[in-house]
Amino acid sequence: MSGDGGQPAGTVPNRDAGPTGSDPLFPDAAVSLGDRERAEGAAAAGGEVPRDRELQARVFLARVLEPGDETGGRWVRERGVLEVARRLREGGRALPGVSEKRWAGLCARAGRADPRRDLAVARSAGARFVVPGTAEWPGQLDDLGDARPLGLWVRGGPSLRMWALRSVAVVGARACTEYGAHMAATLAAGLAERGWVVVSGGAYGIDGAAHRGALGAGGATAAVLACGVDRPYPPGHTALINRIAEQGLVVGELPPGDHPTPSRFILRNRVIAALTRGTVVVEAAYRSGSLVTARAARRLGRHVMGVPGPATSALSAGVHELLRGDAVLVGDTAEVVELVGDMGELPPERRGPVLPTDLLEPRTRHALAGLPGRGTATAAEVAQQAQTTEDDAIARLYELRALGYVERHGDGWKLTRQAMISVRGGRGPC
Repeated sequence: MSGDGGQPAGTVPNRDAGPTGSDPLFPDAAVSLGDRERAEGAAAAGGEVPRDRELQARVFLARVLEPGDETGGRWVRERGVLEVARRLREGGRALPGVSEKRWAGLCARAGRADPRRDLAVARSAGARFVVPGTAEWPGQLDDLGDARPLGLWVRGGPSLRMWALRSVAVVGARACTEYGAHMAATLAAGLAERGWVVVSGGAYGIDGAAHRGALGAGGATAAVLACGVDRPYPPGHTALINRIAEQGLVVGELPPGDHPTPSRFILRNRVIAALTRGTVVVEAAYRSGSLVTARAARRLGRHVMGVPGPATSALSAGVHELLRGDAVLVGDTAEVVELVGDMGELPPERRGPVLPTDLLEPRTRHALAGLPGRGTATAAEVAQQAQTTEDDAIARLYELRALGYVERHGDGWKLTRQAMISVRGGRGPC
């Protein structure tokens, strides 16, 4: 992985031939005195600072601040990453919005943070750190405001920004049913075949089925993890996540080696919602992280979709609650694409099976409907039921006899067995 100007990521280029000194923000990083003076002068003047120092500052803050920390995000927005990193590195008076106790905890974390080491570990794992303002940064993540990630660690070759432009999240229960796994895999495969990137969380259940469905169709998929991208979680999905990294993208906010926690799973879901055009929930109980993703998508103005299940299934109760609100019911890929795709990408018209009697001329159908289910009827009785003349009814009945729908018994007419099956669509009476 390389940083700006072809330098290895995590290193600071020496632009001057003059004497060197220790960077006061990152003591382990040797920089020239002239370079440091230019950076400090540019920051003081509100100008652009060298990208390598800003990159290291963001890596540093990603180690110190928890994902989705809106207070820290406000500091970064108001003061800039270098100033916030410097204040945390030096300690001293707390920045506004936190207690002294929390500030002390953040400063303790800052004392252990080593951005150069994190970049080196990431590089050895084949990962890069994508930050706001660079060509690969997905602009839709800016919708998160102060909860926007400081940066994202990315494993895999494709451009995160380009993939996110045409992506759909497919999420759901870990302890899913066979029906749920089938629906997730089928939807993901269909989306992949249509050129959409399937985004999920890499977990057991619906997430894993969605990733496998996309991979099985030879399509694109991305896993957003709640841990370091160099340590796949859950361990049972190590092979799957490594395969995703080879064929797609593995993404995460947390630095290399960091482990997941319940709160990190919840906060990870906002990234899934923000990255994608819409979120499809396939099976979710009332208390489910997938519903957090759906609610985040709704707040961000993204499409929210749900796949219905049995009314008696607790694993579908959360989805049905979404559908009682403003989520849209979807049953196949075409219905998902109708929402998230471009104008004109409409699903085919839905209708039941065509029965042979559907092909009859309307007046002939009325004559057929005028015959009783059992027994016979005269032509006059059929004419009365069909609201036509007796001569017209007789003509229609002979037409129906030629087609095998009716037969004559003396002065009466009755339905054949073929007509009974056709009229009922192959079903018995109910």
